[in-house]
Amino acid sequence: MQQQNQMSGQNQANIMPEPPTMVSTKDQLYITDMLSWNLIAAKKAHFFAGFCQNPELKAALEQAGQMHQRHYEKILQHLNENPAPNQQNQPLN
Repeated sequence: MQQQNQMSGQNQANIMPEPPTMVSTKDQLYITDMLSWNLIAAKKAHFFAGFCQNPELKAALEQAGQMHQRHYEKILQHLNENPAPNQQNQPLN
């Protein structure tokens, strides 16, 4: 139990109060993957909901698609709020 308390204390000490000033190539690739995964999931859920005859299943798929769309938009919002220092005036692609 004490070891678990020590680990949770260590995790709290590692919380970043603000985004780093530099994004590594690995971080950039992961962010790109997150955007792609959420966009593809949103599109697939909406596509398959169009074929559903069961209204409950259709609603669940639409809800899942909307959730992924919100995640995609939230990631973009974070990126636009915190541009890299050398890209202050450049739009994100």
